[in-house]
Amino acid sequence: MTKPWPVLRSDEEAERFVAEADLSDYDFGQMVPMSFEHTGADRQVTIRLPADLLDAVKERAKARGIPYQRYIREVLEREVHRDHES
Repeated sequence: MTKPWPVLRSDEEAERFVAEADLSDYDFGQMVPMSFEHTGADRQVTIRLPADLLDAVKERAKARGIPYQRYIREVLEREVHRDHES
């Protein structure tokens, strides 16, 4: 039986977990791809959104444990990359 993956909310938590855990106890089949920001943003965009849409975006971002602006950027990047892969 495999152990459930912990929720790691910081780099420090992740580093400590990897250093101390026996990773053979975990099912890597549960892993999902992650996107990491390697370059800083050099442009700013202002956009007006309906309140209910922004609230939904903030809820999704909170569930992922990331700021809502980063979530919006990830959604945009995923959509743009999807179009290039087609």
